[in-house]
Amino acid sequence: MTGIAFFDFDGTITHKDTMWEIIRFQKGSAALYRGIARLAPGLVRFKLGRQTAQESKEQVLRHFFGGMPEEQFTENCRRFCRERLPLLVREPALAAIRKHQQEGRQVVVVTASAHNWVEPWCVAQGIDCIASTLEVQDGRITGRLSGVNCNGEEKVVRIQQRFNLHDYTDIYAYGDTSGDRPMLALAQYATYKPFRK
Repeated sequence: MTGIAFFDFDGTITHKDTMWEIIRFQKGSAALYRGIARLAPGLVRFKLGRQTAQESKEQVLRHFFGGMPEEQFTENCRRFCRERLPLLVREPALAAIRKHQQEGRQVVVVTASAHNWVEPWCVAQGIDCIASTLEVQDGRITGRLSGVNCNGEEKVVRIQQRFNLHDYTDIYAYGDTSGDRPMLALAQYATYKPFRK
């Protein structure tokens, strides 16, 4: 028996939402802002509760990455994890990860972001990653998700698919939005917005 710690990624480990940052990294700031202007009606519908997070995310991903070769996208994501992502990580969050590792607990990032731009960073830190998956057809990114957006109750579903929580003596969880609350409810030691000054 041992311990496990689940961390949300965007806003908990990082200062910013990494979906917008991966767009900025791959396409540039000007293209990002032009795209946001074009996508504004859908983003407003999401804020008003008239469109799901998955629908909004897929609109954004289709606009910026639809039709892009998967190999090119994946290599750009690896570069993002090496060059840009370390600058977005909250130092207290990284310190908490290290502390869990030093105390022998397994650490898992559970995120609605796509594994392409999160998992390489997780691998470098020696931690596991549960994330949304992008659909690929004929070697190209479609902009749709393969399966369900990894947020809210889906975080719990993915965790329970991967881990038998009865095997762990202590469970920690960290998150910063309503989409993390189901995951936080799994833990004996849950912390909401833990690393903000």
